[in-house]
Amino acid sequence: MTTRTPRGKEPQPRSRATPATYRARRLAVGAVVLAVVASLGFLTAQALSGASSTPPGRTVAAVGTSKTAVSSTTTALRLSAPYPVGRLLLTFDEPSSASISTSDAPAGHPSRVLRTWVRYPASASLGVGGGSPRPPARGSGPFPLIVFSQGFDIPAESYGVLMHAWARAGYVVAAPTYPHTSLDGPGPVNEKDIVNHPADLRFVISALLAASNDRSNPLHGLIDQRHIAVVGHSDGGDVSFALAANTCCKDPRVKAVVVLSGAKLSSFGGRYVTAGSPPLLVVQGTADTVNPQACSIMLYDPAHAPKFYLEIPAAEHEPPYLSPGPMRRGVEATTTAFLDAYLKGAPKRLRALKATGNLPAGETLTSRPHLPLTAGSYCPGA
Repeated sequence: MTTRTPRGKEPQPRSRATPATYRARRLAVGAVVLAVVASLGFLTAQALSGASSTPPGRTVAAVGTSKTAVSSTTTALRLSAPYPVGRLLLTFDEPSSASISTSDAPAGHPSRVLRTWVRYPASASLGVGGGSPRPPARGSGPFPLIVFSQGFDIPAESYGVLMHAWARAGYVVAAPTYPHTSLDGPGPVNEKDIVNHPADLRFVISALLAASNDRSNPLHGLIDQRHIAVVGHSDGGDVSFALAANTCCKDPRVKAVVVLSGAKLSSFGGRYVTAGSPPLLVVQGTADTVNPQACSIMLYDPAHAPKFYLEIPAAEHEPPYLSPGPMRRGVEATTTAFLDAYLKGAPKRLRALKATGNLPAGETLTSRPHLPLTAGSYCPGA
């Protein structure tokens, strides 16, 4: 994450290790996570559909073609309970007029390409001939929607295990790859492009809801359009919170927000508001030097209830979300319980976690109105 100044000015880096150091660490962690995901047994399968899904006034197109279409590939993972999980790749073209121009954007590029992996609860029945993936569990839906935003320079699929846990719990989970801020994105990497991400995120939500309304689309009937959450890590957490609580970009469709080691970012403009903002869960490690604790506390404290803060002792910036172990299991359990409480109306597990503190890495979950902030603490970029 980097410090942001108002639009049109050069950002100043947050106090942290060099970008090259963090990029190397992210590459190493991402490789481990992707290897774990692969070891779980995702199976390449036939595409569910190439049908068009075009939100009103928007263009949706496959990469590498001028035709209006959706590029779809799927995989499925069989689990004993509660849902098997299917995976679908959609590619959306967002008109460039919806975003702010950045100096790194390719000259003359007509749109922003948003490649979006979607995980969904799958049916227990086998696909046609037993060789294709299980179809979506439409008979049990529609399901709440979670749209996830990755950290800077980290491939979205590096968080695959975490997103898989939410889909297994009965959510449609979508993860767009933003242009210019991911190792596997379509353009050169440049963190300044984050100012465009709230518009990207709104567009992806609209495109997914349109897909769920399209009878010819693989996602038809799967998404509960009244129950939508945004979740993000690091820069992705900044973007998610802006969409939930900043006048620049606030989207009333968002009914819950989870910020994983994120901050209020000044470069979005607007102002952060508390009234009318959705339920909030903030997750923060005590050893995080990229997003200091002050950033999360300054985001949490002014928020109105319901709000929750999960503190992970001795956790750095990436391991709780990317690396196998008790910290990630705790994040999976707490985020799922929070989402169940506010998207499914099932608060029992969240109350139990808060009351008992029964989490695997000694985490503390609180809903206190205010948290202590060490004298002299500040959040660069806030």
